[in-house]
Amino acid sequence: MPTIKVMVNGLPGNVAAMVAEHVLADSRFELVPYSLTGPEIEQPDCTVAGLTIRLVRPETREREIARIKSDFKDFLSVDYTHPSAVHSNAEFYGRHRLPFVMGTTGGDRDRLIETVNAAALPAVIAPNMAKQIVGFQAIMAYGAREFPGLFSGYSLEIRESHQEGKADTSGTAKAMVQYFNRMGVSFDASGILMERDPERQRTQWGIPEAYLKGHAWHTYTLVSEDQSVTFSFTHNVNGRKVYALGTLDALVFLEKKIREKASPRVYSMIDVLRGC
Repeated sequence: MPTIKVMVNGLPGNVAAMVAEHVLADSRFELVPYSLTGPEIEQPDCTVAGLTIRLVRPETREREIARIKSDFKDFLSVDYTHPSAVHSNAEFYGRHRLPFVMGTTGGDRDRLIETVNAAALPAVIAPNMAKQIVGFQAIMAYGAREFPGLFSGYSLEIRESHQEGKADTSGTAKAMVQYFNRMGVSFDASGILMERDPERQRTQWGIPEAYLKGHAWHTYTLVSEDQSVTFSFTHNVNGRKVYALGTLDALVFLEKKIREKASPRVYSMIDVLRGC
């Protein structure tokens, strides 16, 4: 099978860099040496595993994309940029017919999916690219569908901790709120307890020092009305490797759908899991 060409957008960001490193190390892929970056990035390029990647700022990307497409035909894009950029990036991908995998959280997710579907562009969009966590979410979705009202009367606490630079509330935590709501729990996503302070993460949460700059710890605690029953669900991720590996699976899935000439639409990581 020919190698899958991939442009990873969001460099020099940490998650984008991790994905780019895994793309370079995997013989199934070829890394396109360009990356869409944010307006705050002043450097002209960055280096990933010894390869120089040219950074393309927002004001030049319309001009540069034609040359990139000419040099690297039929490539897929990966988006790990900033929550504020998801809509403009999706519109850009649609305008230039660039199928993509987006792990960036934030924005209006319904509007995002509508934008991509209106462009008739194949894409994988998910707030979490870790396959095992997505599988856990699928189990919760099944419970919400099959057992509505299961936790009626229970209170819910959601605590999530991510590295200091994460700008928004976890998309995974917000998705979990919907499942608990369907199971009878009255809870709004605005009540999610976010932790971004490294000192509290280290001393109060017990997060290892090595992972303070890259982690995702979540705990969902349900307590019955009379306090006699407690359920707790926890998934703690140290580092970013699990997201990078899931992103590669999503790229392989998307390339297969394009090769099969499937009707273009927005896929989720559940679709990826089913198609692996």
